[in-house]
Amino acid sequence: MAVHAHPDDESSKGAATYAHYTRQGAEVMVVSCTGGEAGDILNEGLAERAMAERDLPGLRRIEMARAQAVMGVQHRWLGYVDSGMAREDGSLPPASFASIPVEVSAEPLVRLVREFRPHVLVAYDENGGYPHPDHIQAHVVAMEAWRESGVAGSYPDAGEPWEISKLYFDRIFNGAKLRAVREHLVAGDAAPEMLEAVDEMLGWMGDRPDLATTHVHVADHFEARDRALLSHASQVAPDSSFFRWPRDLQQRAWPFEDFQLVESRVAAPDEEHDLFAGIVDDEQAAVA
Repeated sequence: MAVHAHPDDESSKGAATYAHYTRQGAEVMVVSCTGGEAGDILNEGLAERAMAERDLPGLRRIEMARAQAVMGVQHRWLGYVDSGMAREDGSLPPASFASIPVEVSAEPLVRLVREFRPHVLVAYDENGGYPHPDHIQAHVVAMEAWRESGVAGSYPDAGEPWEISKLYFDRIFNGAKLRAVREHLVAGDAAPEMLEAVDEMLGWMGDRPDLATTHVHVADHFEARDRALLSHASQVAPDSSFFRWPRDLQQRAWPFEDFQLVESRVAAPDEEHDLFAGIVDDEQAAVA
């Protein structure tokens, strides 16, 4: 189970991994906490602009269904309203996702965990990947679900307890990946603007430590990742920065998507290449 703030986040933060595991026969559930109602139209060439201008949330639901089909995952909406960025005074719209107390906002996720019964939970870190209020709240509710879903008596109206085995934070964007891409760009005599772009990203990351513990080899699914991204056409244009480097170069330079094992209730190896490492279940297929 992967918990995301808005539709399109799942496609930029793990889509190749989700496609990989669905092809392996695992059940994969993507959870969108909000409908992305506060988003803007970010693609000037959007073919469905008329609908986007009339009903962007409705279009984003259609786009999410398209991305879901590409990845082969199951999908659920938690049903909360996009908070948007905080106002100048730090306040948030009433009843938006990030404004709701965690004991209320986490209950639908706890209920879904107990229904779906995942072995693995993938979430954002405490900064939300970047400090959007909904990303931070997505972290908060995911951590609450991790702690409480298996506790008898906690959220008593949300179904029978289920304890998740492993908790990961996504580390899809990391310095090691960018440095590997840069090396391949230099070796291939890449255009200066490509090097400038990767140097800008490395500068933005600064001295941030590389926290990834688990590198899942998913190069064969980068094409599915890109199609999932493009499914969110109101948010992702064909010339988006997501596609600034050729796919074949990415496959050679860094054929992984990366995650940090944060907590595990099963014994797991020090170096992992599989989110299910250490999980053995002879009675049913793996569930992520």
